[in-house]
Amino acid sequence: MLEGKRIVLGISGGIAAYKVADLTSKLVQAGALVDVIMTEGAQRFITPLTFQALTKRPVRTNIYDDWLGEDTGHVGLAHNADIVVIAPATAHTIARLALGLSDDLISAVYLSTRAPVLIVPAMESGMYSHQATQENIRTLTKRGASVITPGEGHLASGATGIGRLPEVPEIIAAITSTLGKNGPLAGKRVVVTAGGTHEPLDPVRFIGNGSSGKMGYAIAQEALYAGADVVLISGPVALTPPPGVRTMHVTTASSMEAAVRDTVVAADALVMAAAVADYAPAEPADQKIKKAGETMTISLKRNPDILGNLAEIDLPGLVRVGFAAETQDLLDNARQKLDKKRLDMIVANDAVASIGSDSSALTLIKRDGSVEQLPPMPKQESAKLIVKRLAALLTESEMPRTPNA
Repeated sequence: MLEGKRIVLGISGGIAAYKVADLTSKLVQAGALVDVIMTEGAQRFITPLTFQALTKRPVRTNIYDDWLGEDTGHVGLAHNADIVVIAPATAHTIARLALGLSDDLISAVYLSTRAPVLIVPAMESGMYSHQATQENIRTLTKRGASVITPGEGHLASGATGIGRLPEVPEIIAAITSTLGKNGPLAGKRVVVTAGGTHEPLDPVRFIGNGSSGKMGYAIAQEALYAGADVVLISGPVALTPPPGVRTMHVTTASSMEAAVRDTVVAADALVMAAAVADYAPAEPADQKIKKAGETMTISLKRNPDILGNLAEIDLPGLVRVGFAAETQDLLDNARQKLDKKRLDMIVANDAVASIGSDSSALTLIKRDGSVEQLPPMPKQESAKLIVKRLAALLTESEMPRTPNA
């Protein structure tokens, strides 16, 4: 999403300025064109040469510098930007922006731009919590700026509290989600499930599968980038939730169903990418089962069919996307699941080749019978296409539907 985007990065004079070098590097690696602006205070912590080396572009430090050619000072920066990011934003800079001052380059660009603005505060806890700073932040938010809440932890003063610059992945996620406010899923709420479930056999053992959760996590991230408000319901996986996505951690099929029911009521779409166990031990042991005999018989009970049960609930307008991981008769089994569970689209894949891997070859089947075969590709790329198709389904469903139609 950042490929080719023009980002104006305003750096003000806080100790966290040195961390922005890593942010700049990551943005450039993602294909963004980064124009750095530095206040006089910022240059006391880190030199413009650092950012010039990282961006291969001039670093601007003075509103009165002579700019040549197509450069037209703060006006050119403001008008050409896809997004303006101010990080770190000190209490002083936030106050200047709220007051509408324009005697430095950051504030002049802020007043001139019509691009989205992301403000990333970083300062001492007392300064951040002060009524004046909070009122200034509310003012900027009312005017349309996006503001990230600072992190908590060890501060430069030696104290512990709120005020740390958020970690680079969180800032990048905020940049992409801010850019996505006008994306194809802007204003939509999407619930995504991911990973497998663990059905307890005893306190230390469970029945599960090899699902890594990679596809569901990738879909959640791409939906966020497309502008959606995303809720990720995750089974036990060894993955870090995408920054900016609200994540609910569950363990069993029953707990996943409860989380889905709680969240889909206010959702526009559900993407059921989780590999939910079909059965669970009927009577889990209270204590660890001891080894005894050559064989052991376990009685299993049917787990709730989350999508199947939702088909019987009145949720008009909810777009439902399911997954079918099969080892045989892939398309036939997927079509049966699509019809039985009243889905708008189903994503079919070979269970053996896909589960736990970094890539997949998917087939998308829609309710109208159309079939789209995707070539093998990384799951992140597959997720982009799934989200694109989801956006189209949501557009098609703008007109109210009768329940279970």
